[in-house]
Amino acid sequence: MSTQLKTVLVMIVALVGPACAEEPQAAGKQERKVEATAGAVKLDTDEQKIFYALGLSMGENLRQQLNASREEVELLKAGLTDGALGATPLLKAEEYRPKFQELAQARARQVAETEKKASEEFLKKMAKEKGAVKTDSGLIFINVKEGKGESPKPTDTVKAHYTGTLRDGKVFDSSVERGTPATFPLKQVVPCWTEGLQKMKVGGKAKLVCPSNIAYGDNGRPPHIRPGATLVFEVELLEITQTTGALGLPEGHP
Repeated sequence: MSTQLKTVLVMIVALVGPACAEEPQAAGKQERKVEATAGAVKLDTDEQKIFYALGLSMGENLRQQLNASREEVELLKAGLTDGALGATPLLKAEEYRPKFQELAQARARQVAETEKKASEEFLKKMAKEKGAVKTDSGLIFINVKEGKGESPKPTDTVKAHYTGTLRDGKVFDSSVERGTPATFPLKQVVPCWTEGLQKMKVGGKAKLVCPSNIAYGDNGRPPHIRPGATLVFEVELLEITQTTGALGLPEGHP
């Protein structure tokens, strides 16, 4: 790949990346199944594949953050084409740049409310599972295997294996699948984990059902966790340590 192309890609990713990390997954509309529209595109070279992958990534971010309609995507394509090829624009982008976050946040609020409403029945169902205990915060704690060691404190650092799923059962992150347990300070994770792991003992396993208010809230965690999403973690507490510092947490950690 040419140095010039590398520079272009770095610049575009620098713009797209922060939006994905900072903006909530948005959209108040239902998921749509749309057939691929790129059937005629040739992907013979690495550079062709890179540009298509970049567009795909940008499109996924738009779907997650704005749930853009086909008409809105056409407008995006027109603006992208005019900007990339230096055509005369129909307006000044800088005049609308302050509105980008406003739109994303408004649609994020819509999808968060929809997601929380859809989670109500799931939470009621999980609260009725055998051995389930619901706390004042909304955490639903289900003991799977009693441990024999100590229970961690909020100031402790723990090592654990976990699998995180959405309410439909889809796995969004798993240290088990990676084959490497995660190590992290309890005070630096989502409140659901901080509270839930204090109820466990070393060697124990539990299921933590986390409503959005003690998980990732109305922001979600793009690209996999929608705003307002209820999460389920199956956790095995492996070890407690007082050591803190740079931990190199895996992406997707709680």
